[in-house]
Amino acid sequence: MLAIPSAPRIDARKRAAIKRQQFQKAEFAEQDYPHRMNFYIIPPTGDVTLEQFEEWGIARLKILAELEACQFRNKTPAETEEYMRPILAKHLPLSTNSSRSSEISLERKRDHYSHWILRLAFSSTKDLRQRFARLETQLFKLRIQQDDLRERKSFIDSLPMSWEMVSDEEKSMWLDDLKAATSCIKTDEESWFKCEWENVPDLVERRQVLLKKGKAYVHVREQMGMVVNEFSRQLDSGLELAARFLPRMDEDNRLAPVLHHLSQSFVAPDAGYAESSSLSDIANINAASIDGYSQHFPLCMQNLHRELRKNSHLKHFGRLQYTLFLKGIGLNMQECIAFWRRSFKLMTDDKFKSEHLYNIRHSYGDVGGDANRRGRGYTPYSCQKLLTEPLPSGGQQHGCPYRTYSPENLITLLQNVGVTDKELLKGVREDVGKQRYHIACNRVFESAHKNEIKKVKEESLWPASELDTILHPNDYFKRSFLLKNLGKLQSGDIGVDGPSQSSSN
Repeated sequence: MLAIPSAPRIDARKRAAIKRQQFQKAEFAEQDYPHRMNFYIIPPTGDVTLEQFEEWGIARLKILAELEACQFRNKTPAETEEYMRPILAKHLPLSTNSSRSSEISLERKRDHYSHWILRLAFSSTKDLRQRFARLETQLFKLRIQQDDLRERKSFIDSLPMSWEMVSDEEKSMWLDDLKAATSCIKTDEESWFKCEWENVPDLVERRQVLLKKGKAYVHVREQMGMVVNEFSRQLDSGLELAARFLPRMDEDNRLAPVLHHLSQSFVAPDAGYAESSSLSDIANINAASIDGYSQHFPLCMQNLHRELRKNSHLKHFGRLQYTLFLKGIGLNMQECIAFWRRSFKLMTDDKFKSEHLYNIRHSYGDVGGDANRRGRGYTPYSCQKLLTEPLPSGGQQHGCPYRTYSPENLITLLQNVGVTDKELLKGVREDVGKQRYHIACNRVFESAHKNEIKKVKEESLWPASELDTILHPNDYFKRSFLLKNLGKLQSGDIGVDGPSQSSSN
């Protein structure tokens, strides 16, 4: 990564004007967005629904989470840009002015509002503020690098930065000195700007600027980095202001729960269950096939399955978590009842019917009250839910093992399920130590499926967005199953032929 030089400060008078704008009485009007890029200096004042408020915040959170995952996986800037391109297009697209898209206004409004929504959600603690500022700066840098050259120049020219472009006359006067000081070889169409030398101490220290009469003459190639650094500086300042304002938000019974949910989601972004995660349309999933399919389970479900097979029993929350997961992969209610009856082999039929049958039917929506009125029952738990629920007490196995197990016991558990690579286990230990639980899980998944993932990427078998960070146990299962059965799925070996073939894979 290139070092980003210090940015020129905004003039005091301009800063005062901006501050007055930030705290003036809101007019509750829609704003214009002439540029694709945004410094997010002025908060939005238009009307949005509560659903949009939460939906837009979640969309931006998913992008920040993927950016953070790229960093944890040590992706290069080029790899990060390629990886993020389809994710940005999916969750928070930003069209250029030249695209003539009819969605430009809505896209930029969504971008503007989503930034301020998360700014409020993540301003409560110093750690959250620092994390949010780092990721937002990374997102800003990624976007401005991808921006159309003319539109980028127009955006930068619109910023109230305290620099001045060097005129042609002045450039001619100091051309040799400018080239020598800024290591510029070309002479045609080169540009410089000048600012107070105190604003670029890093460049002065490295002797990469020309100093004349208290001014630093800086090559234009440094301009974008200085804009990024100024964006970061302003965001840090804005987050401090938001932190002081946040207590007022607690009085709003509509927004406070949403903001709390979004801040909790920074552990792992929420991901709703999609019916497409079920394999019922391409594989025969029944009670007898679960043992075979368990090799594709994430560690949380493998742990429950192993515990169930070991003791022929699971406690309530473990049963609920596992039942919903099995429901999500495509196990119908009757087969689920059969699965649990066989698993509780030490239990009498009467005890099973009186203590467990109703709960299974309730999970599927076959019986029950308000939560099951539509007959769908409850949805499988996401990674976020598993990571934010209270920790299990003694004898319970539910939740996410990356969070609930001690590092030593976690490593032992991973080794028991076949994860033995020392470097991989070291990476998992580091992730867990920094509370990056879902990243540790994704690290294990990518190692176990590295050959298949490589094939999918090289042959462009799947859209890039289908290989983004896994945030739901059921997505983990389906992606694992599909990757391990790439050829068979295409040739028809998997499907109605039953579990005898799929369970051996």
